Amino acid sequence: MTAAAASLVQNVDWVAIAPPTIAAVVALVVLVADLFVRDGNKALLGWISIAGLVAAGLALLPLLDGDRATFCLVGDAGVCSYTADRFTVVIQFLVVAGALLTALLSVSPLKENKALPEGEFWFLLLSSAAGAALLPASRDLATLIVALEVASLPAFALVGIKRGDRRSSEAALKFFLSSVAATAVSLMGVSFVYAATGTLHLTEVADKLGQVDGQLHVLAQTGVALTLVGFAFKTAAVPFHFWVPDTYIGAPLPVAAYLSVVGKAVGFTGLIQVTVVAFPSYADVWGPVLAVLAALTMTVGNVAALRQVGTRAYSAIRLLAWSSVGQAGYLLVPMASAAYAESPAETEKAIGATVSYALMYAAVNLGAFAVAALVARTKPLNRLSDYRGLYANRPLAALVLGFFLLCLAGLPPGIIGLFAKVTVFSAAVDAGLGWLAVVMAVNVVIALYYYLQWTAVLFRAPEGEAPEKAQPERKHAVPVPLAAALVLTTVIGIALSGAPQLVLRFSATALF
Repeated sequence: MTAAAASLVQNVDWVAIAPPTIAAVVALVVLVADLFVRDGNKALLGWISIAGLVAAGLALLPLLDGDRATFCLVGDAGVCSYTADRFTVVIQFLVVAGALLTALLSVSPLKENKALPEGEFWFLLLSSAAGAALLPASRDLATLIVALEVASLPAFALVGIKRGDRRSSEAALKFFLSSVAATAVSLMGVSFVYAATGTLHLTEVADKLGQVDGQLHVLAQTGVALTLVGFAFKTAAVPFHFWVPDTYIGAPLPVAAYLSVVGKAVGFTGLIQVTVVAFPSYADVWGPVLAVLAALTMTVGNVAALRQVGTRAYSAIRLLAWSSVGQAGYLLVPMASAAYAESPAETEKAIGATVSYALMYAAVNLGAFAVAALVARTKPLNRLSDYRGLYANRPLAALVLGFFLLCLAGLPPGIIGLFAKVTVFSAAVDAGLGWLAVVMAVNVVIALYYYLQWTAVLFRAPEGEAPEKAQPERKHAVPVPLAAALVLTTVIGIALSGAPQLVLRFSATALF
């Protein structure tokens, strides 16, 4: 082999790529094992998947020592397609933890519901988690789009995995068609950016966009706009949010929980990378756009939830879906603020606020879905009225759900939610976006109503009974995996409410 040929050989840093690689390998192991495991032993596949996600989480520990990069350009070792820096580790932790809790919520429903194929489910969940873990480490537009699709395509199948369920199929089709359209728009935007700059690596795109020839300026602007539109869909930002309520309702409940946290993390991670890293020279364009999207998203999500919360037959999952749209608006606020930062330190602080809010939201939202999974074991429709009298029947579950709802509302004792909202609010004020801070404050007040309304329902007597005559329902045993998910989310929520600064410190340096 000649020296020139040898220089083209890539040295792969296996430690850096371990988390998504482990998830992908375990997905293939589960897919093959499904062919040989008998129907009565399919639960083994779930425990293999859980073990794989735990291993992927442990693989993050060596990455805490310092930044690592691989798949770099031969002529420039500083330009790489995969970088495991602090930002990557924080987001990969969120993804792996979210997927692990989703797996715990899924074990019992898969065992009890024969309409859900276990082998396919675990393969799809692990594959999506692998793509989601790859995305924060992607440092070129091609890898970014590939990771986005690896995370999204299995999610379509997970939404429609209920055999013979028309609502599940319709939700999957709506999710698929709208997402494919968004991906097509993103790909067109990426192609325009490449045509204008001649590169796909994010840092090089950032350097060359500021020096684009006048004849290519319109092409570059169009590429930036189209790329942002595609990622805005993934974040469920208004007006690209229309798929969320029906998708959450039609999907299996653990899949809805997964989409609300990991799916949202995927969209926001990609949006952070293309705006702050690749398109900083266009901050005067995407900054105001994200600010308007943030205001519209939080307002539409909260008002939609408010309009329906008084309906007796209203689904709790649909309420969580609209709540997630409103929360997406809050997540967009610090990202918009980053466009107005006057120094790298201010940009880092703004992005750190988004990451901190995402981590806090993930913990309490997955906890709310865990309690919803418990209620669904006896009341599959999961209507808000089904939660009436939950305290009389399951006092611990009611107290836990009440705590999570107060966290989402930003009220004590849910200090974690209050701390998260103050952090986001401060980012808007520091950036001079006073009008956006006012809109956020109004929306927090709107959200208080439906969160507190749901919390109050938990402690009311069942319909038709006086409080002193209410009879507890017959309790069903809580499966161990579901109990583990409830305990984990509760412990994390309480711990972070006692020391919310831990999250901010963890993500304070979460920039590239």
